[in-house]
Amino acid sequence: MKAMLSTAPGGPETLELKDIATPEPGPGEVRIRVRACGVNYPDTLIIEDKYQFRPERPFSPGGEVSGEIDAVGDGVEGLSVGDRVIGMISWGGMAEYVITRAVKCAPMPDDMPWDEAAAFVFTYGTSYHALKQRAALGPGQTLLVLGAAGGVGLAAVELGHAMGARVIAAASSEDKVALTKAHGAADGVVYPRGPFDKDGRKALAQLFKDAVGKHGADVVYDGVGGDYAEAALRAIAWEGRFLVVGFPAGIPSIPLNLALLKGCQIVGVFWGSYAEREPAENAQNIAEMVDMYQAGKIRPHVSAHYPLAEAGQAIRDLAERRAMGKIVVMID
Repeated sequence: MKAMLSTAPGGPETLELKDIATPEPGPGEVRIRVRACGVNYPDTLIIEDKYQFRPERPFSPGGEVSGEIDAVGDGVEGLSVGDRVIGMISWGGMAEYVITRAVKCAPMPDDMPWDEAAAFVFTYGTSYHALKQRAALGPGQTLLVLGAAGGVGLAAVELGHAMGARVIAAASSEDKVALTKAHGAADGVVYPRGPFDKDGRKALAQLFKDAVGKHGADVVYDGVGGDYAEAALRAIAWEGRFLVVGFPAGIPSIPLNLALLKGCQIVGVFWGSYAEREPAENAQNIAEMVDMYQAGKIRPHVSAHYPLAEAGQAIRDLAERRAMGKIVVMID
């Protein structure tokens, strides 16, 4: 089979398309004939040995796939050859076949296309866990989303709207803000690109304050980090919840006196660990997300498709923040 492999730590240019042996499923495992693989921020980190997990090389990046089960190992129940599934894996998805545990598979709705299925669980799973379990977002509350046109950000916009919140989308261009409004944002704000000096950080904070209004944001969804984090925290409401989701702009240094003055919570969001620790709750979340998809309340926005041979470019586009919505690698 063909696979895009990381053979040494480095950027997307270090990936190599190679022929390798097709793996066989062991007990409790299934083999998926991959049709599409979603590209996510961890893919940019794992190939540089900067992610929480460091798989033994060579390995393929790609943490979520859609495809058909084409082989099952001993002891697998409830899944059969030919079933269409979404596979939630840590890596290995940018290949023609991948092995995963049966419990890491979710059934696909019959009318869901391959690319949307491969762009579904990671982003919506992260954002729904963030807004539901970590922030307890309620109807009528104000939600400020940073990086709102990216994969998890746009999912947060849609889910926040579906949950009855007033969503304020923050992104780096008018085109991106327009996309968020088409997906449920009540209003949006364009923030400048950093880095920022002291006056620039102050102006950024005022930009966010003006966007959310006098009450402040009940929930801040920060998928950007860097200087944007402190500026957004300054716009949070009393007893608000600040969700720490990702750091494409760098890991922020936040003065904790702000948390005291705002009486707010700074809450970490690690969906992958949550899904491992609370599989029943995670399965319920996925079922609720599928219901919202089938009701037309949420739908992945796939802005670009790449063939397997160009998977490195797909990762580079995401790393350089050119993506609007999701990028998917299609595997014929």
